[in-house]
Amino acid sequence: MSESSAARTIGVVGAGGIGLSVAADFVIHGFGVVLVDIDESRLEKSRDELSRAVLYGPMLRTALPRVPVEEALARTVFTTRLEALASCEFVVENVTESWDVKRGLYRELDAVLPPGVGIGVNTSSISIGRLAAETTRAPDVIGIHFMNPSYLKDAVEIMRGAETSDACLARVSGILEALGKSAVVVGDFPGFVSNRISHLFFNEAIRVVEEQGVEPATVDAVFKKCFGHRMGPLETADLIGLDTVALTLDHLYDSYGDEKFRCAELLRSMVKTQRLGRKTGHGFYQYGPVQPS
Repeated sequence: MSESSAARTIGVVGAGGIGLSVAADFVIHGFGVVLVDIDESRLEKSRDELSRAVLYGPMLRTALPRVPVEEALARTVFTTRLEALASCEFVVENVTESWDVKRGLYRELDAVLPPGVGIGVNTSSISIGRLAAETTRAPDVIGIHFMNPSYLKDAVEIMRGAETSDACLARVSGILEALGKSAVVVGDFPGFVSNRISHLFFNEAIRVVEEQGVEPATVDAVFKKCFGHRMGPLETADLIGLDTVALTLDHLYDSYGDEKFRCAELLRSMVKTQRLGRKTGHGFYQYGPVQPS
C-alpha cells in the first residue's frame, strides 16, 4: 500500500464481474471503496467474491500487495445507496451496457456527487461525450476501460471525450499509477480501439462454431497454441459475459451501420437462454455455479 492511497476512497458502481474486480483492485492497493449495486443479493455475493480476489489475486500476480481479507472487507462499504458515494474522490461506473440504464444513472450521479468529483465510464462502446452531456460536469467525465480481472492487468484503455479536461486526464493517470498501471489514451469513437476490434474477433469465432460446426475448444486452441494467446476468443467472450458482447455488437452495428458488426444468431440464442458465460455457469463452456472474478 502506498502512503498516498492509504486514506483515499473510490466509488465503484455496479457489482457485476468487472465492477467487482475493479473494486478488488482498489482495495488490494490500499484504497477504501464504496461499492454500490441495486441488487442486495448481488452485494452479499460480492463480499465472498471480493475476499477470494484479495486472497488469490497476489498468488496469480506476485507483484500485488498482500492484504488480509478482514482488512479489505473493513475498507469496503457495500450499499444500494448512491448517496454513499458523496465521500469519494472519484467514481468508476460499471453498469450494464445499456444507454437507457446508463443515461438515468449519470443524471443521478450528477445529483449526488459534490462538484469536482470525476466519473470514469467503464463502458464497452457507448460514447463518453454522450454520457457526459447527461451531467453538469462534462470536463470531469472520462472513459476508463478496465479489462477483467482488473487486478491482473498492467494497463487501461482511456477514452478522452471532447470535453474531458487535462486536469481530469492527469488525475486519472495518477489514480492508475497508484494501481501500478499505465494508461493508453485513445479517442471517443464507438467501441474505441479494443472493442471495435475484439468484438469482431469474438463474433467471427462464434460464426465459425455456428456455420462450420467447429468445437469451441478447437477454435480457442488455435489461438492459444498457434498464436500464443493466453485465452481463446470464446473463453474471453465467456469471461466478459455473452450478454455484454451481444449488446456491444448491437451498439457497434447501430453506430457504424456495417454488416460486419451484426450479432451472430448463435450468440443471440445463447443470450436468450441465459447461457451468458461464467456469470451463469454456462456459455461456450461449463463452469461451476459461482466463478471468482
